[in-house]
Amino acid sequence: MKRPPPGPSPSWSTALLAAFVQELRLFWLALQFLTRVPVPAWVGWRAEWMPASMRHFPLVGALVGLFGAAVLALASAWWPPSVAVGLSMAATVWLTGGFHEDGWADTCDGLGGAVSREKALLIMKDSRLGTYGALGLVLLLGLKATVLVELLTPRIHELDSARTSQIHQVLLLWTSMGLIWAHALSRLVPVLLTRLLPYAGDLEHAKAKPLAMSLAASHAWATVVNTAAVAAAMGAFFFLDGWPLNTLWQALGWGMLGAGAMLIFCLSWLKRRLGGFTGDTLGASQQLSELAILLAWLHVVHPVG
Repeated sequence: MKRPPPGPSPSWSTALLAAFVQELRLFWLALQFLTRVPVPAWVGWRAEWMPASMRHFPLVGALVGLFGAAVLALASAWWPPSVAVGLSMAATVWLTGGFHEDGWADTCDGLGGAVSREKALLIMKDSRLGTYGALGLVLLLGLKATVLVELLTPRIHELDSARTSQIHQVLLLWTSMGLIWAHALSRLVPVLLTRLLPYAGDLEHAKAKPLAMSLAASHAWATVVNTAAVAAAMGAFFFLDGWPLNTLWQALGWGMLGAGAMLIFCLSWLKRRLGGFTGDTLGASQQLSELAILLAWLHVVHPVG
């Protein structure tokens, strides 16, 4: 009996559409994981999709930063910089559910004292907030707020310039761009940590077990590409709107140096203390990187002297 001829192979357009739908699904999964934004029912969920979805973490971060920038711009029209910054930070914390801040606080509780690896892991699993966690949250959020207020506040020599009437709008734009870049780039760091370090906790009881597995190199590189896409989009906006690109490239570059320094620090710190990463320490690495990137951005926008 003759075998029936095979059916027609899918066309390249069909394959391209399927790839696009799958990539969109991965983006929605990343958005669901990092924020409280509701996800359409058609997205579905499979454990094997989660590592691939990490490539979209910087894009989700850029959206979080854009949301914070929108609140900052709206609040700046009504209130002084300190109030606008507070409302913007509250908005991003609400959008993410304090996801990374919780990891930072737990990491401070676990690694703040001189305890053994096993004791540190046990402390980080405790949902209660300790002294080290409370201090860490206050100091980190306070520092981020201070940096953002400084970014929004004109210097004396800027107020004496011929563009005094525009300086507030100029600084608002630079602060908004700093928020977007800090939120996007800082979410690359924990992704790279999952590639460079093993999981240090109990894998069977991990809160997000698929993300505790070793990340494939292709996913790590895709995350780098998406981060670069955010930088390219910012460059295109500045170019089309006639803003100075040299200053932007400096700010982006210094931000990458800050993120790189935090990546190296976290690699050394976590390898020495835990022998790897946990979900909480990934959140801590994001928070530390976000602060470092904002500090670098401030250095370029408002250099000392």
